[in-house]
Formats: sequence, structure tokens, C-alpha cells
Amino acid sequence: MKKAIYTNLDFSFEKNPDKDFLRRELGRISLSGVQEKFSAVLDNGRFRLTRDGEQGTWILKPAPMDLTLEARKYVPVNEFLTMTIAGSIYGIRTAAVLLCKDREGLHVLAVKRFDVQDDGSKLPQEDFASVLGRGEAGAGSGFKYSGAYAEIAAAIRKYIAAWPVAVEEFFRLVLFNYIFANCDAHLKNFSILRQGPEYVLAPAYDLLNTQLHIKGGDFALDGGLSPDIVPSDRYAISGHPCSSDFAQFGSIIGLKPSRIDKIIKQFRLLPAEAETMITSSPLPIKRQRTYIRIVRERFARFNR
Repeated sequence: MKKAIYTNLDFSFEKNPDKDFLRRELGRISLSGVQEKFSAVLDNGRFRLTRDGEQGTWILKPAPMDLTLEARKYVPVNEFLTMTIAGSIYGIRTAAVLLCKDREGLHVLAVKRFDVQDDGSKLPQEDFASVLGRGEAGAGSGFKYSGAYAEIAAAIRKYIAAWPVAVEEFFRLVLFNYIFANCDAHLKNFSILRQGPEYVLAPAYDLLNTQLHIKGGDFALDGGLSPDIVPSDRYAISGHPCSSDFAQFGSIIGLKPSRIDKIIKQFRLLPAEAETMITSSPLPIKRQRTYIRIVRERFARFNR
């Protein structure tokens, strides 16, 4: 694995005595999710939290405070690793990430904001819960898990002019999330950006092997890939989709068979380079082995 870039922080999240200050900082981030996020800037090579009226250009994500999560202190490492594999092995556009350590030596993930430009201006961004009109009023507190991935693809075709490229990119990302056990890829974890007069698909973010920390199913969305899929025999028997089900999904969302086949071939085996990244990551050896076992099981399930 490419060596993690550490930028030590001069402060701590877990042992910060000024809890009121951290609560105020949390209020600066409008992104949803259970993981705490803090707005920051990179100042002379070091991260610091943003000041009043200052536009943050990075998001700092320390280990979640949820004590029910298994190995919670390694969530930032997991996300850094999974984002790096997605980008460097599978060519998925991802938000830029750095791995840091705070004053107590705990890992913190730094994510570059792709909606903030160099001049400080912000690109309009909407997640697909908003695009699809999903909210608590209609679907309750679990609104972001309501729907199917085919609905996101349909919205991409509707709002993005260069939709063939965007839908193919989305298909590869959905497949990656399945293989690498990201069971929290819900509506708010996919977004579009407006660049000038056109919308584009935002880079991928919040990619991690959630099975390392909490048990989950195959998909975050309760409708799965698509309500129009006729399950393969393997899917019907095991309850888990295989490559033919994803091929059917690709056809439903408008991809050509040749493009579907090319993408699916990327997910026949765990690449040696990806395994090396996992075993050289800052995850403890036990967690490295668990990560590899989970992903290998997904590959085997997919290719049955």
C-alpha cells in the first residue's frame, strides 16, 4: 500500500477538555451521518479547525464516539484504505484523503472537500436523497435507506447530460461497494455537483468495509439493485446476488453489454495489489485478516 501520509494534529478529539467547543465545531458541517465531522483548513502544512466565518476546505473525521461499534478506533484507517483501493486499483474517482494522528496518537481521516474551489467558492451539491425528494416527512428517519440503486441511475440519466459515462461510473461504484462490503451506501452517500450550467456525478466518498465494525446485509437501500431484477437461481437460493444479477442491473440502468462485461471482469479476483495494501495498512493484523476474509467471501459469492 502507498504509505499513508500522516499530518499530526496539535489537538485531540476524544480527550479535548472543551466539549462545548467541539459541539460548536460539529455545527459547522451540514453533512449527515452518525460519524462526527469537523470543518478544517490546511494551514502551513498542518490542519486546524476553522474559525468563525472561515470556509473549510477539509473535513476531519475522527473515530466515531459510538461505543457499540467494534474496533471503532480503526474506522478512519478502514475508510482511508478502502478509498485508496477504490481509486488506485479500480479507477473510481474519489475525494482526496489523508490519514492523520491526533495529539493522543489516534487516527483521524482528512477528506478534501470537492465542492469548495481554490478561490473559496462552493459548487452547488445535492445528494440523491434530495434529488429524489426523500426526507423524514415521507419515509421517516430511515428515508436515506429507502429506494433502489436503479432510482439513482434513473436520476443520473435525467440530470446529467453526459449520463452514459456517469451511469457506468455509478455501476462500477455500486459493484465495488458490494464486493468491499460497504453496507452503508445509502442515498446521501451519492451526490451530483453543478459545474457551470451542467451537473456531474460527484467523486465517491464514505467508502469503507462496514462489516469490520457492524453486521449488515448486502445493500444499504431496502430496494436493493432494482425491483425489476429477476433473481438468478443463485440469488434466489442464497439471498445474495452474483455477477449475472449485476449484469442484469447494468442492462436495466442503460449500459451496453460490452461495458457491463468489461467492468464485471475487474471483480473476478482480489487483486494482489489490493491485498498488499490491506496487509501494509495501519490496521492491526487481526483486522487485516478479517478485512481480507470478508472481501474474499464477497468475491466468491459474486463469481459463483
